[in-house]
Amino acid sequence: MRPMLRVVLLVLSIALALSAQTAPAPIPRGGPASNSVPIQPMEAPRAGAVEPFPLDQLKPGMQATAWTVFLGNEAEAVPIEIIGLWKNAWGPRQDIILGKMGGKAAETNVAGGMSGSPVYIDGKLVGAVSLRLSVFSPDAICGITPIAQMLEINEFDETLPPGAKVPEKAVTTAGLDLPEGLARQVMAAGFRADSPLAGAQLTPIETPLAFSGFTDDTLDTFGPMLRQMGLQPVRGGAGAAMNTAKPAAGWQDSLRPGAPVAGVLVSGDMSITGLGTVTYNDGKRVLAFGHPFFNLGPVSMPMAKGEVLMVLSSKFQPNKIANATEVVGALRQDRHSGIMGVLGESAEMVPVAVKVRSFDEKNQLRKEKDLGFQVFVHQKWTPVLMMLTLFNSINGLNDFMDDATYRFQGSIEFENNQKIELSTMRPQEDLPMPAHLMLAGWWADKFNQLFQNSVNAPRVRSVDMTVDLLPERRIAAIENAWMDKREVHPGDTVTVKAFLRPYRGKRLERSFTVKIPLQIPAGEHRLLLSDADTLNRQQTLVRNANKHLDLNQTVSLLNQERSNNKLYVSLVQSSPSVYKEDKVMPRLPASVLNVINPTKDAGRSTVNLSQTIEETAAIPFDYMIDGSLALPLRVN
Repeated sequence: MRPMLRVVLLVLSIALALSAQTAPAPIPRGGPASNSVPIQPMEAPRAGAVEPFPLDQLKPGMQATAWTVFLGNEAEAVPIEIIGLWKNAWGPRQDIILGKMGGKAAETNVAGGMSGSPVYIDGKLVGAVSLRLSVFSPDAICGITPIAQMLEINEFDETLPPGAKVPEKAVTTAGLDLPEGLARQVMAAGFRADSPLAGAQLTPIETPLAFSGFTDDTLDTFGPMLRQMGLQPVRGGAGAAMNTAKPAAGWQDSLRPGAPVAGVLVSGDMSITGLGTVTYNDGKRVLAFGHPFFNLGPVSMPMAKGEVLMVLSSKFQPNKIANATEVVGALRQDRHSGIMGVLGESAEMVPVAVKVRSFDEKNQLRKEKDLGFQVFVHQKWTPVLMMLTLFNSINGLNDFMDDATYRFQGSIEFENNQKIELSTMRPQEDLPMPAHLMLAGWWADKFNQLFQNSVNAPRVRSVDMTVDLLPERRIAAIENAWMDKREVHPGDTVTVKAFLRPYRGKRLERSFTVKIPLQIPAGEHRLLLSDADTLNRQQTLVRNANKHLDLNQTVSLLNQERSNNKLYVSLVQSSPSVYKEDKVMPRLPASVLNVINPTKDAGRSTVNLSQTIEETAAIPFDYMIDGSLALPLRVN
């Protein structure tokens, strides 16, 4: 080897040796060297007092952290970049903080159920994630309700705020002439032509109203009405502990900030819960949502824990899919800037028992199902929840047919031992509304009457219902009638035969006798054969005319309602009668009638009729009776 080449190789070898001695050792694949300090994970917030972050110190570009649950019940940190303060965006002197969510929220978007997720800067509470910007937005832009606005909830009184989300607010008639007040709202909502989707504006995050134990038909039927109210019906679940409204053991340590929280409308064999996130917990009182649930003001509703199964990612309608697990307290306020609940307290619910039975063509019992659940007590929501749960109970029997008839018996018992007993039949007819929805609407209307009396609220102890599904269209129209004599004397007995025409069946005949009252005056009268609706109109007129019926009078009027599966026989006399409150004064002479002045007592109007209708007989049928027929009768 040449001398020069040897020198070059020697220099290169020395240089490589020196380089190997001075280079740093490689970092193992598992992370930094063993002697480095590990990065500590962020600790989820706990219950207790926390310092609010001053709004005047908020600057665009600040880095904040929100806490919310994506799986299970442990909150995870979500980075938020502050965009700025949107002045008066939520009302007079009610600013909203705009932020851009990162981390998992950037993938899921601002999801239903995130409402109330607490946001912190340097350990200070900024507020709650509560609003989203537009739909189909590629960025997870959220609105944050400042915590100062939420803390005001504790100072509110017991008055009802305007703009409450109650079922009557969702009515849109769409030109349809449909029966049953609450059922009308459901059908009308389904016929809306316009879309409720918002444009590029800041809107409250949809509250996922989780339905457990409900059929697809129920959600399809009632979904449009709920969505008009700003609620989003979704599939959900509930644990066994939801069978009671009493707080479960360990409630003291529940609902940490960032944890799921649910308001309970129905619990038991079927449940309806509204899911959000806890913003603040001082150890007793809990603030959540950052926007209203229903904006009901003072409220008494069970408050439950929850567990998240997953977050459905979507640019249009992301939602948390979750279960409500157990009741730990009661919601006491539902306001514009959030909800407030108290741990360990209980809310009253109405226990409901439903028996649904199916019969075959030979009137033999095929199957039956017993259901039990509890319903939230509220003058506007209890009626619609009764309608919804009855509709769903019938749907769950799985025995639908085109020509079915529903036979119903129900009772409502009150804490003062008063009781209402009602029965009806509802066959499927050629109407745009299904029979079981009409039945459910009829039942809900009874609770409307009870809860909207202007004197005292009802305290319902229990509700019991039995619904029979009969495999044919059982409706019979009054076709003709015959009477053995047309001229009678007081005290005589008249034999009557009535003929009714059922749907696709042989003509029905019934014979009965009518005794002419001794006190009936001489002259021309009528014997009226009628359905229940004909006679119930008087009670309806009385109820609509009186604005100050108390609970006892309302109960009395409901108990006076006739059942539509009976043929009613009445004597119609030409002498006038007066209906006042829940009482009737028949056959009044002109001298007495002139003394009664319906205008003296405002709001307690009397209803004057030019004739007196006195029921003499009620003949039961296993059909819904329809129509009326009058036979002339002369008393000598």
